[in-house]
Amino acid sequence: MSESDENLGEVVYDESSFPVELPPADFDFLIYSLRIQAEMHLGLLPFAEKREPDFAIARHNIDLLAMLQEKTKGNLSIEEQRALDNSVTELRFRFIEARERHAREESAGDAQAKGKSQSA
Repeated sequence: MSESDENLGEVVYDESSFPVELPPADFDFLIYSLRIQAEMHLGLLPFAEKREPDFAIARHNIDLLAMLQEKTKGNLSIEEQRALDNSVTELRFRFIEARERHAREESAGDAQAKGKSQSA
């Protein structure tokens, strides 16, 4: 029994209770999960309802990926390293873009609200 299995104790998973087949618990999926969370909190993923971006949580997810990047340096396959490096770089860029876009939208909304109050 591995150490991770021992940490689970006597928990038995009934796989039939999972609504969908879960992907393998590997490094690529960890990167993907943190990346998707960051994109969601940046407001980059479509939802039925419009959500306000949460830049603090997005930044935290990007920082987690950057920490993984630093702590795993030299211990990843070329593909894993490339996926991690590309995710951190792209998310940092998209973070800046999303903050700038959000600031422009807020300014436009404030100007619109001010215009309506002056015409009333």
